Amino acid sequence: MSSYSRISKAFQHPCRLPLYQDSRYVLFSDCHRGTGRSNDNFLKNEFLYVSALKYYEEQGYTYLELGDGDELWENRSFCAVKSIHPDSFELLGRFFRQDRFYAVYGNHDIIKRKKKFCQTYCQDYFCQCHQCSRSLFPGIRFYSGIILEDQEHQMDIYLTHGHQADFLNSVLWPVSRFLVRYIWRPLEQLGIPDPTSAAKNHRKKKSSEKRLARWAAQQHHLLITGHTHHPMIGTPSSPYSNTGSCISPSGITCIEIQDRCLTLIKWTLGTKPDRTLYVKRVPLGTAICIDDYA
Repeated sequence: MSSYSRISKAFQHPCRLPLYQDSRYVLFSDCHRGTGRSNDNFLKNEFLYVSALKYYEEQGYTYLELGDGDELWENRSFCAVKSIHPDSFELLGRFFRQDRFYAVYGNHDIIKRKKKFCQTYCQDYFCQCHQCSRSLFPGIRFYSGIILEDQEHQMDIYLTHGHQADFLNSVLWPVSRFLVRYIWRPLEQLGIPDPTSAAKNHRKKKSSEKRLARWAAQQHHLLITGHTHHPMIGTPSSPYSNTGSCISPSGITCIEIQDRCLTLIKWTLGTKPDRTLYVKRVPLGTAICIDDYA
């Protein structure tokens, strides 16, 4: 099966959500929440992530996670991940209870596509503060794709993780998981990057993005993915965008959809005149109206 067919297959049985003029969606991907060890790249940015989620909860956004939310290649235990990041999961659980949380699975958390896994591990989490189990995602389903159906001008937005463009991380994902878990993770601690990763291998990153952009152009769809960790907003001639990731040393990125416009956002540290630090929200470029892609 070609990469074109794999990307198309992701939208055969998608989650469909309405996109109105007043809809508010925020798209995150590649959080790679880990177990708090040296390879937990999310840990150093969690305070930015929690601050961002509190903002989006207050502003009435629906949270969409485009895969690799949790690092389940390097780590076997999802329970360990949940126990290390209770603040993040408390917020995600609140979004879910308000019917404002939807997610697709990526290659690093592909196990979430199994109904049994969700029934066993996604129902609750243990809250250290209250020393009890609290509701998380009871009855959740993780999708291969999400389609935001435009109720105004029929310019739908297609959302998936993006690993479908990468043969090694889609078709051969069990092999890649083995290599990451038992070979590249120990070597990464010595400073040797994983050559199988589209996020760390620039050649693989560009190759995956070209396939995703080609699919979007040929299908005449606005496509947004994660996977490559390369934040970008597409142009009318190239309707492919990427949310970036939550593990960059400089901060976290996401895409806001508001007033039928896309805006790439970075959350990072800022300094006030009195030299105190604060979390700031920085738009990267101007908002692009969905109608511009038509």
